[in-house]
Amino acid sequence: MAISETFLILAATTAVLAIMFGIRVAIRAVAGGDAAAPRPDGGEASASGASDAPDVAGVIALPPLIFLGFLAAAAVLEAVVPLAVLGAHAFPRYLAGAVLAAGGFVMILMGTRRFQAAGTNIPPSLPTTALVVDGIYRRTRNPLYLGMTLVYLGVGVAAGSIWAIVLVVPLLWIINSGVIVREESYLERKFGDAYRAYKARVRRWV
Repeated sequence: MAISETFLILAATTAVLAIMFGIRVAIRAVAGGDAAAPRPDGGEASASGASDAPDVAGVIALPPLIFLGFLAAAAVLEAVVPLAVLGAHAFPRYLAGAVLAAGGFVMILMGTRRFQAAGTNIPPSLPTTALVVDGIYRRTRNPLYLGMTLVYLGVGVAAGSIWAIVLVVPLLWIINSGVIVREESYLERKFGDAYRAYKARVRRWV
């Protein structure tokens, strides 16, 4: 049985992104973590404030792993139950996918740089140390997750995968309920009115 182009694109991209993520984690580990003293689980933006609760957001998993998991699931579904609806028109697919993915990577880079400039942790596995509200964070409260979503959709469109596009619905539900809502509760505990005011004036996504 021939291996479809859609499966190959999804599988290869998942492998490449997983390797990139692994390298990033390894570099961070060698460097001794991010800005703050290592403690388990932080969020998309934060800083100082004390309470009896642990200084963590308690997200269900690292968001890049969630996106990679859904991309891998789409590849498996394409192998088992292929849906060749978007198989034709390769060049338009590649172009649209590249534009979406490039936009996502730019957004991730912009969000990451604002975190680094503020001296706060990026991964939601460490406490945050500053409430970041400038730059791209004036437009969206979650540019990293919005960027990851664009990269995911870009890969799905380039591959011509209906499965990847359909799976974006449960993917975003999990990101919202298992990551963002928990981070928002954490940031409200930690920053109080400052975060609530920011939350009131800037949308969660766009």
